[in-house]
Amino acid sequence: MALLAVAAALALPPNGILVVGKSLGGVRLGMTPAQVERVWGADHGRCRSCARTTWYFTYRRYRPEGAAVRFRRGRVDAAWTLWSPLGWRTRDATLAVGMNALEVNARYGALVAIPCGTYRALILTRGEVTTSFYLYGQKLWGFGIGRPGTSPCR
Repeated sequence: MALLAVAAALALPPNGILVVGKSLGGVRLGMTPAQVERVWGADHGRCRSCARTTWYFTYRRYRPEGAAVRFRRGRVDAAWTLWSPLGWRTRDATLAVGMNALEVNARYGALVAIPCGTYRALILTRGEVTTSFYLYGQKLWGFGIGRPGTSPCR
């Protein structure tokens, strides 16, 4: 029974928390692969066509919903939600995936919008972390964190 509890603790959180300017679902920029696995577990897929090592953590195999991390020089340089995982929200719970996109600007003011094909990213940079709010249509579709100056488009 204890082994099951440990395995459950080492998995992508069903209700991931974005801490603006700091972390996504407990993952921070600069973490090593071993540190990511301690937070989200070792059950992940690898992107075969990505220029940098990228891991996908999904709630169900071969389904797009979950989160991802990308590494540069053996450290996390970006993390983002995949698809639109319901239950993910900001730490203060003022924003959650699925909300009206206008709520992002109501909470953080006018943010820079970056077009990413069929969706767009509103970005907020604080210190060494850029937080992205992904919008699809009129909905908050997901979240991401990355280094300032890098593309938020995934």
